[in-house]
Amino acid sequence: MRLVIARCSVDYAGRLSAHLPLATRLLLVKADGSVLVHSDGGSYKPLNWMSPPAKLTVAPGDGEVEQTWTVQHQKTDDRLVVHVHEVLHDSSHELGVDPGLVKDGVEAHLQELLAEHISTLGEGYQLVRREYMTAIGPVDILARDAGGATVAVEIKRRGEIDGVEQLTRYLELLNRDPLLSPVAGVFAAQEIKPQARTLALDRGIRCVTLDYDALRGIDDGSARLF
Repeated sequence: MRLVIARCSVDYAGRLSAHLPLATRLLLVKADGSVLVHSDGGSYKPLNWMSPPAKLTVAPGDGEVEQTWTVQHQKTDDRLVVHVHEVLHDSSHELGVDPGLVKDGVEAHLQELLAEHISTLGEGYQLVRREYMTAIGPVDILARDAGGATVAVEIKRRGEIDGVEQLTRYLELLNRDPLLSPVAGVFAAQEIKPQARTLALDRGIRCVTLDYDALRGIDDGSARLF
């Protein structure tokens, strides 16, 4: 992990265009190739970012600009350009392998129930396995649809943008495996935030809202989608 605090301006070009004027910001460069731009406000969400797979190129600046960072996505024309005017801090840290998020009781139980009632996702669905391991952590459920295609399912109690990003990273890895590809994604949660649903649909990920009580058989004994 590389942490850079710098006075910089940022431009994003590709499917969308965005501009951040000159200000002091935190730049995070992660080992997976992602680059995130943070301010000192706005909670945990970055102001802008580039998801992996991406390549960072640093070139000398011109005039007031000390460096120009170009973060080019490896599969699309999207790129993040950071004009660094002044570096205030620059450090790198080896974080090692993260054990991953330990799910709370509700999420773990939702995963167990959905695995038992995998047809909740659609007629003809079959469970391959729970906690299917990838290089960056386990996918909650790996299944096959009625046509035999592979489906990766990420389960949350509350579905937010971070969960969609997590599933996107899993899908990028799984689709590199010729024995599994093509792999579709399903984002399943008790509640899915509108922004997360919009991002998921934009990335071709299906959203499913889960009824916890229905899966447990409390109301009518059958699972249903809303």
